[in-house]
Amino acid sequence: MRGIALKKGRGWIAWCLCLKGYKKSIPWPRSRDEVWFSNVPHARLVEDKGGQNWIALKKDKFVFPGGGTQFIHGADQYLNQISEMVPEIAFGQHTRIALDIGCGVASFGAFLLQRNVTTLSIAPKDVHENQIQFALERGVPAMAAVFSTRRLLYPSQAFDLIHCSRCRIDWTHDDGILLLEVNRMLRAGGYFIWAAQPVYKHDENLQEKWKEMQDLTRRICWEFVKKEGYIAIWRKPLNNSCYLSRDSGAQPPLCDSNDDPDSVWYVSLRPCMTRLPENGYGANVTTWPERLHYPPDRLQSIRMDATFSRKELFKAESKYWNEIIESYVRAFHWKQMDFRNVMDMRAGFGGFAAALHDLEIDCWVMNVVPVSEFNTLPVIYDRGLIGAMHDWCETFDTYPRTYDLLHAAGLFSAEQRRHKCKISSIMLEMDRMLRPGGTVYIRDSISVMSELQEIATAMRWVCALRDTGEGPHASWKILTCDKRIP
Repeated sequence: MRGIALKKGRGWIAWCLCLKGYKKSIPWPRSRDEVWFSNVPHARLVEDKGGQNWIALKKDKFVFPGGGTQFIHGADQYLNQISEMVPEIAFGQHTRIALDIGCGVASFGAFLLQRNVTTLSIAPKDVHENQIQFALERGVPAMAAVFSTRRLLYPSQAFDLIHCSRCRIDWTHDDGILLLEVNRMLRAGGYFIWAAQPVYKHDENLQEKWKEMQDLTRRICWEFVKKEGYIAIWRKPLNNSCYLSRDSGAQPPLCDSNDDPDSVWYVSLRPCMTRLPENGYGANVTTWPERLHYPPDRLQSIRMDATFSRKELFKAESKYWNEIIESYVRAFHWKQMDFRNVMDMRAGFGGFAAALHDLEIDCWVMNVVPVSEFNTLPVIYDRGLIGAMHDWCETFDTYPRTYDLLHAAGLFSAEQRRHKCKISSIMLEMDRMLRPGGTVYIRDSISVMSELQEIATAMRWVCALRDTGEGPHASWKILTCDKRIP
């Protein structure tokens, strides 16, 4: 792969050509079990992890047997064991959204999909070469992310379950600050699953680690639910009663009442326990699939300029996107287009993603909330969807060629009003994320369409400008673009 520079107006834009030998991605659900080697040409993971049943190379494809370091006999058997240990986890009903930390090639998340659980798989860019790129090539939700000094880009009480299997994180280090970040993201009443050597091995140093973990989880009021073999499971409390009953000076302390647990963009980790809302917001979501369309309580706590009822705004957005997607299915044959990895670049309440689910388009959606917008991520997660905070003047935490469909409604006119970065910078980032053979749908003001078309043409996208359902004289247009495979 090599980069080139293209002339655009009075300036130049940098641009990357397609990976040599790239093939159209294998469609879901076959991609769960096999992907083209030429699309992710990294053999080191096979050398390092092949014996653990993670991944194998067969001719021109990588195949994924479904194993992992701690579940060498397969993810399905591992998930059955968890369900038997704690039936209340109830995959696909009580547990709808999970986070898998240090996910490997994301077999845990891949096999949870068939149990109606959407798992966001995260891992750093590390020596094992592009674990997240493998996950996304398989069609499994994933992001590059690392526990370090800042909060992850997800809201408080986002995940019904958080999982760490040999994720190489020392949870008790630095007074447990990384586990406190897990605690922030874990929904009240949610479960933390730890599969690691200290759970079951009797070496003196590992047993000391186990004692430290037991002590830390007790101090942050997690209930120790069960331990079986190499798996230990804890549950977060439903309210603040345990927090408030601790002795004066107990460590770690509660966070200040003015700390916003949903503020995540360039926010440092806090060495404190996030308080739960006294009104129970976040803890009392309905079960899946009802929660997708039920206006969640946290809708009321979003800081936004709303002169109308928030519930009415929520319902109106859902109705709007259902009508739009129905028209796309009819006019553009979306059900025949093999979209799997989808991103909504300005997600609002997640109505676009909900409409795709309602119309049975077999995909998952990364709902991105721009930093300049109202923070609707808590509502998105309460609906049983996933998403992240992002500033589109920066690079998104994913690898090149990872999304089939990028959707942007009103994004460019909103970013133009910010005057922070050029439209061309955002378009180049879209091209980086978009798979060859992928599609872009931009629904925006006429005022930005000429520039968008010029940049898209420079990047060799094939585009068409279309009218919205409001007709040829409407102030918005639809720009549809295809990134062709050379």
